[in-house]
Amino acid sequence: MMNRAGKLKTNLSGAAAYKSFTPSSLPPTPPIDLDSETVELLVKANKQLALLEGIATRIPNVNLFISMYVRKEALMSSQIEGTQATLEDVLDPQSDENANRNVADVINYIKATETAIARLKELPLCNRLLKEAHEVLMEGVRGQENNPGEFRRSQNWIGGQGSTLQNARFIPPAPEDMIIAMSDLEKYINNDDELDVLIRAGLIHYQFETIHPFLDGNGRIGRLLITLYLMEKGVLTTPALYISYFLKKNRIEYYDRMSEVRRSGNYEQWIKFFLQALYESAEDATITIDKLIALHDKNITAISSMGRAAKTALRLFAYLEENPIIEIQKTATALDTTFKTISESVRRLCEIGILTQSSGDQRNRTFSYAAYLDILREGT
Repeated sequence: MMNRAGKLKTNLSGAAAYKSFTPSSLPPTPPIDLDSETVELLVKANKQLALLEGIATRIPNVNLFISMYVRKEALMSSQIEGTQATLEDVLDPQSDENANRNVADVINYIKATETAIARLKELPLCNRLLKEAHEVLMEGVRGQENNPGEFRRSQNWIGGQGSTLQNARFIPPAPEDMIIAMSDLEKYINNDDELDVLIRAGLIHYQFETIHPFLDGNGRIGRLLITLYLMEKGVLTTPALYISYFLKKNRIEYYDRMSEVRRSGNYEQWIKFFLQALYESAEDATITIDKLIALHDKNITAISSMGRAAKTALRLFAYLEENPIIEIQKTATALDTTFKTISESVRRLCEIGILTQSSGDQRNRTFSYAAYLDILREGT
């Protein structure tokens, strides 16, 4: 079987024989057919991303919003893979001590994102960079026996629990074909053609997922690749887009549409889905940022009218925006002040409704910045 997306190749023989899928290199031939619906989606997605980029660069403390966004994207991307963790787990001040497996997955994704973005300043978007991100993603978590930071040297497959090569839903390229396909993809990422950057981003994500070059973590690295590519191309200057929320909401369609390309060579239906994902994700991010800015401004005004207590309270508030769930002793240490000072400041922020006590006895109480968490929690 052969279509414009690739062909099936028979490996091994006899009872052990199986067919793996070898993708055609990008761009597709014949070229992508841009019908009026696709063009309309493309214009909408580009407009919304430009709007998001404009707002993201105007945020009072951009790094802070980004660190929260990256956490949310990490959480969503891991949830698509079935990780059971919540936003509270990821932000828990004790999580270093008691991180369970699922939280470690998300925390590693955050670290992998930060590593990859830092490396983009020194390297082009290449296979080496993806391997480095993968190594961080897999460090010390389930799947670490699956060659962190290395492309696979064995055949993998996709299917339900207990599926085998014989009844798998999809079998990516055999290792030798995978190496060639990843080398071709790397060239495509770093060369331009006449296709719009957003369409290219969709093709690159599809191609990466189809090649499935790692034994584990392909979905998460493939979704991170979307952000990295858009940053590399200057569409985004920060990772303020979390596309995994849309993909999680439409998880079955997400997988079905990629399967459809492999089945029939119809890239066009996948591109439409992907552009819709970019548009809705950018719109969602824009609304979230607006809400966060409004909340920030409202609380700064309330704290500023506290008189002499305002100075410490403002420092505490700045810390809260980066760590929305706090414990008094850790906060006092982080802010290099006394337990008593922070305790008093926390009491004042509770009085004006910014903080609420979330758990614990007198000694180990934790407090959360509830309104902030509610905005970020949407969709998780």
